[in-house]
Amino acid sequence: MTITTRRLPFEQPHPMQPPPGYAELRETEPVAPVTTSDGRPAWLVTSYDAVADVLSDSRFGVTRPADASADNGTLLQDGEAHARLRRLIGKAFTPRRVEALRPRVERMAADRVADLASSGPPADLVTGLAAPLSITVISELLGVAIEERERFRELADAASAADFLSPDEAPETVERVWGEFGGHVAELVAAKRRDLGDDLISDLITVHDTDDGRLDDYELVTLALTILASGYLTACNAVSVGAILLITEGRLPALAADPDRTEAAVEEIVRLEIGLIGDVFPRWAHEDVELAGVPISAGDLVLVRLGAANRDPKHFAEPDRFLPGRSAGPHLAFGRGPHHCLGAALARLEVGAVLRELAQHLPDLRLQGSVHDIAWARGHADVGPTAVHVTW
Repeated sequence: MTITTRRLPFEQPHPMQPPPGYAELRETEPVAPVTTSDGRPAWLVTSYDAVADVLSDSRFGVTRPADASADNGTLLQDGEAHARLRRLIGKAFTPRRVEALRPRVERMAADRVADLASSGPPADLVTGLAAPLSITVISELLGVAIEERERFRELADAASAADFLSPDEAPETVERVWGEFGGHVAELVAAKRRDLGDDLISDLITVHDTDDGRLDDYELVTLALTILASGYLTACNAVSVGAILLITEGRLPALAADPDRTEAAVEEIVRLEIGLIGDVFPRWAHEDVELAGVPISAGDLVLVRLGAANRDPKHFAEPDRFLPGRSAGPHLAFGRGPHHCLGAALARLEVGAVLRELAQHLPDLRLQGSVHDIAWARGHADVGPTAVHVTW
């Protein structure tokens, strides 16, 4: 009997679609043994139901079982230590705070698109729109002073490019870059302690609970770094990829005619594209468990694929089509369970604001060249286009 060894990553012929191998496994073996690119055995999970189970079942954790009881002060932990941080953050990072940002985010998006249009074609949607907007939004949220934002962006870009998971990246370089960025954020936290403002870091400093206590300086710095990574790089990639999708689908004119459909368009964008710009962190089985009829042993590495789950035909009719307003159940783009993305509302707001402005002012936007000509870069947790050259 011949045993086929599946090794990650799978071949991906089209940059805007998941590897065809995901769909094949989803139909025949939704929980399949694979080997990672660095040679580790793992389980690859591709069906909607199995992915949802992994994300919501506490028997699967983001830490290895041997490290599960260690409190590392970050959101990348499990159990009560993680729950405590989520409760404290939830008191500060509220829907009301995000909604209060709406007028500023929409104004910033309008200004950026206006600048892009006035400068004339051609343009790069990454450097000319998505990246500066995303760093400005996250700077506003965290309370970074205007005169500090250029340095803040330089450090954020350097840290984002330093992939500590890559075997090609020198460990000392990664440590130095993230150390510099962490030191800068620590100075920001210290400044906020001395002079509180109307921003998320100030709120995180003051939030407390009789049972959960307060966040210490290490927790504040690591949380600020986490929020920055998701709020800057991931948001930048989401805006860029969302624009690519609407352009290649020819959807900007229709959105310009009916801007009220922006919210539905954003939901469909994140359903289809989240797996391209990043997946949830790996999970480890903390005890023996059966998943979709497959026995998983304690300590096993489990990799879920959101791009495969969100295109599962058992949950989404015509799953590969862009159909805003579809009546299917919720997608899994922002995860599920205890590690559900805290910044989901802000991401939706930012992507929607940009796409609405592009549709209104540049409805005839088109790519220069083919989508296959776009270069992509991988960071420590995200993948995104290095440039999106457009004209109109």
